[in-house]
Amino acid sequence: MNIRLSLPVFAAVLLAACGTSKQPAPPAQPPVQAKPKAVVGLALGGGASKGFAHIGVIKVLKANNIPVNLVTGTSAGSIVGSLYASGMSPDRLELEAEVLGKTDLVDLTLSTTGFIRGQKLQDYINRKVGNRPLQSLPLKFAAVATDLESGKMVAFNRGNTGQAVRASVSIPNVFQPALIGGRRYVDGGLSAPVPVSAAKNMGANLVIAVDISAKPAKLSEAGFFSYLDQSLNIMSTAALRNELAKADIVIKPQVQHLGAVGGFDQKTQAIKLGEQAALAALPEIKRKLRAYRY
Repeated sequence: MNIRLSLPVFAAVLLAACGTSKQPAPPAQPPVQAKPKAVVGLALGGGASKGFAHIGVIKVLKANNIPVNLVTGTSAGSIVGSLYASGMSPDRLELEAEVLGKTDLVDLTLSTTGFIRGQKLQDYINRKVGNRPLQSLPLKFAAVATDLESGKMVAFNRGNTGQAVRASVSIPNVFQPALIGGRRYVDGGLSAPVPVSAAKNMGANLVIAVDISAKPAKLSEAGFFSYLDQSLNIMSTAALRNELAKADIVIKPQVQHLGAVGGFDQKTQAIKLGEQAALAALPEIKRKLRAYRY
């Protein structure tokens, strides 16, 4: 036997055997989880003429390319929200605020259920949104009201836009209750002062809430609307806390010192305060949006 020939052959066989031996598989890598698609809801709260602050918030969100996929509004928030959902730009919203007068919305009447009918407000909203029903607005929108009999929140996202907004702003004993489908509805602030849950029910997975309410405090001025504003704040404290707990981001413009009813200067101030609060919240909004694709 030729040892010189057999050793290379033996080495080759040995190497071949090692090459074909089964190697342990590398540990499996966990699959990369795709980011969920952001469905951003903007929940605009009630607060009488302090609601012009919502325009300032919308201006900042739009200027910084923050996506808004749907809007819900309570009371004053439903007025601004419906106009925005109709396709109005922030600049157009600001212009509408400038030219809006009390007589555009108020139709006085003699009644034990309220001294403002609300038909004028309904007609104003329908005119501004091009007489389109809620389901036909370019941006998904719901106006939040309170069922007078059950006390439950109702989010209108189909039907007459002006009528739904009218229901949302119908402050008890000021506006006559709005009659829709045989039921009476009053101000949404009684059940959902900032309609976060309504936004989530419509599919939002990231809700930006705008709270313009005031905590019950010592009245700085006397008068019917000041007392009324204070009463609504007291009645809705628990509901407000419950709604805000469900929000991902809460923007709180510092409008508490503004009166329930104000003129042009107050409108301008409210819009500026809305801008300031939204700018302060931008880093948090952008941080939370990083968890989503949009």
